[in-house]
Amino acid sequence: MNNHLREVSAAARQAVSRKNWATVAACAREILEKDDADPEGHFLSGLVAKAASSSEEAIASFTRALELSAERYDAAIELAWQYSAARRNGDAAALLSQYEDKLSNSPLYLNMAGTIYLQIGLPERAYPLFKQADTLQPGIDLFQANIASSAVFVGEMDEAKKIYQELLRKVPTHQHNHLTLARLEKARDREHIEQMKAVLEATRLPPDRNIFMYYAIGKELEDLGEWDEAFEYFKKAGDAVTSVAQYDIDSDIALIDKTIEVCNADWLASTPASADDAASRKTPIFIVGLPRTGTTLADRIIGSHSQVQSVGETQFMQMVLRRESGIESDEKMTPEMIEACAGLDIDIIGRGYMDMLAYRLGAEPMFVDKLPFNILYLGFITKAFPEARIVRMKRNPMDSCFSMYKQVFTWAYKFSYTLEGLGKYFVAHQRLVDHWRETLRDRFIEVEYEALVADQENQTRRLLDKLGLAFEEACLEFDKNKAATSTASSIQVRQKIYTGSVNRWKRYEKQLQPLRDYLEDAGIAVE
Repeated sequence: MNNHLREVSAAARQAVSRKNWATVAACAREILEKDDADPEGHFLSGLVAKAASSSEEAIASFTRALELSAERYDAAIELAWQYSAARRNGDAAALLSQYEDKLSNSPLYLNMAGTIYLQIGLPERAYPLFKQADTLQPGIDLFQANIASSAVFVGEMDEAKKIYQELLRKVPTHQHNHLTLARLEKARDREHIEQMKAVLEATRLPPDRNIFMYYAIGKELEDLGEWDEAFEYFKKAGDAVTSVAQYDIDSDIALIDKTIEVCNADWLASTPASADDAASRKTPIFIVGLPRTGTTLADRIIGSHSQVQSVGETQFMQMVLRRESGIESDEKMTPEMIEACAGLDIDIIGRGYMDMLAYRLGAEPMFVDKLPFNILYLGFITKAFPEARIVRMKRNPMDSCFSMYKQVFTWAYKFSYTLEGLGKYFVAHQRLVDHWRETLRDRFIEVEYEALVADQENQTRRLLDKLGLAFEEACLEFDKNKAATSTASSIQVRQKIYTGSVNRWKRYEKQLQPLRDYLEDAGIAVE
């Protein structure tokens, strides 16, 4: 690159900092007109395409920059970002693994690489990169926040608490930081509650912008046994989410009904997966159920076994079904997709899932995927993986529903933000459970949360036996498991098993009476 093109490149970099993409595009064109083999021109073109959300163009430009100069770690990390956005997680992981040791002088790209690792479900790989970025450029709130969030996932709770306290000292109105801090430990007094209430009073934001704060205040009030006021804040939070969610529960119920209709016993018995495929791959264990029913607890117990690796919660089964259905939709899953996939060669589903998962797998012969809502896809799972084990966690209906009600799922599980939605969905979900119990029979292993926490060793032995695993003491000491976890229960699973959440709903019996009435009228026992 001659002196003139260096000046053009420098001008482009200044324009990038100002987000002046027209100037960046002009500079990229000028460089490439002079030398089409200049990696800088292609890199700048990639940044322009990224800003315009033109993923295919960005991938092509960053790929070309790397082809011309394999040392361009900036192009590699930008390309990995695009791969992650396109759900090409394995490709993103491969690039990060190849280039992360070349980022030692770039806090910007260390932070970006760490963020990608979080996006693709590898928080243990993200944490040291965020730390390194902060060491190179101390005092950046974004780097600190990323360290704190990944510290929670890898079990460094004291470090996370200290960082969140410092971040809130600087920006006391940051609601998500208040919520995460509230979750890190049990409240001992009202000090933090009053701080959060003071923020609400000072900012006077509309309810839909106070959602995280409502949940945080409710959580700490519950810690202190202030049950009535805690429920008030949980309800404020749920009502605020509902006001902006644009959600119709009938669509979720229609999805359940279509699954029951299509994935029936006759369909399951027809054209099973190739025996050759099954013999050549690891054995999956799918833990399913409703959120907040103990799925993470079961995952930690089973994943602590020497023969089992936990891959956490993956969306890969849903992703491959969406892709192979050929149906375009803004919804994550639709009845039409279920019907379309039911007519496919089941080996396509199985191979697609395993290909997506390959970058996550270690040497263990078995792995756990614990996404609760894989219960919708058990027909495809059990047909594609005849060797798979299925564990369904069940919990008292009222505890299950209320635990979901007081949890923000970043707008997932939209039925859970009203008592009416919880009741309707629980009844429909129970129909699906009954269908799988009848259809899958012995393959459908059910574990009761209350029994597991009351009789840990015997229930653990029973579960491992049903999975074909020998008992190991480590499965009782899951709290010592250092593996990262990024679920809503990432804090609780660092503690020993406890019974404090059993029958918690009875503290709110008056407020939850409408939900109880609905469930009992539907024939569901709540005691």
